[in-house]
Amino acid sequence: MRRESPPVKCERLMTTRLQALPDSPPAPDTVLLRPRALMPEVACRVRWRRSARARRLSLRICPLEGAVVVTLPMRASVKAGMALLHENAHWVTQHLRGIKPAEALAPGATVLIGDVPHTIIHAPERRGVALEDGRLVVSGAVEFLPRRVLDFLRREAGQRLLAASIPHAEALCVRPRAIRVKDTRSRWGSCAPDGTLAFSWRLVMAPGWVLDYVVAHEVAHLRELNHSPRFWALVEQLTPHHDAANAWLKREGPRLLRVGEG
Repeated sequence: MRRESPPVKCERLMTTRLQALPDSPPAPDTVLLRPRALMPEVACRVRWRRSARARRLSLRICPLEGAVVVTLPMRASVKAGMALLHENAHWVTQHLRGIKPAEALAPGATVLIGDVPHTIIHAPERRGVALEDGRLVVSGAVEFLPRRVLDFLRREAGQRLLAASIPHAEALCVRPRAIRVKDTRSRWGSCAPDGTLAFSWRLVMAPGWVLDYVVAHEVAHLRELNHSPRFWALVEQLTPHHDAANAWLKREGPRLLRVGEG
């Protein structure tokens, strides 16, 4: 059974028991909502999800997509989902406004490395990619710059994740089979039954103490492949700051997920 660091989702569910037979009109991708009486309508992106397991209609905000997700039971109507949206228009628009826009990796843009801002500088005459006094200097043709930056961040993440795992693994007398760097969107890290640890490269943008917690969390799974009191005792032993790190990820994680999406 795979064990994972908690997914990062800025969500608050609003539910209703309203149910009806499915209706024929297609569900709109954009809905105009009026946050308050006499206020202008706001266009909101909507993603509709029909679920056989859902018993109630529900709403949640997806920071990555910049949309509100409406989950419908199989027998619920789109009309009922629209009613729920309008009933909670103020909450939906308020939270969608709070989502920071996607951040493109382009010349002049800023990217975090270890929570430190670095300005991306395009230097076509140079070779490779280098960190220089708060700057990330990138060579080559400008059309390849986003890919070069991503490749650099993935390599940098791999080095930092490996370095963070060594003392924690030694403390628990365990050894990961391998460490993988991925672009997962629903989890920061995971531990497979065979001892392989996987992490999101986006952790390289987080403060070092946050990255350290996620690594410790997954290394602890090498001893306890569960979330039992014994597991959390190991996490506490390795990273007493785990509550603060979790709070940081819940608050800032959605912003990291939008880097490179512009």
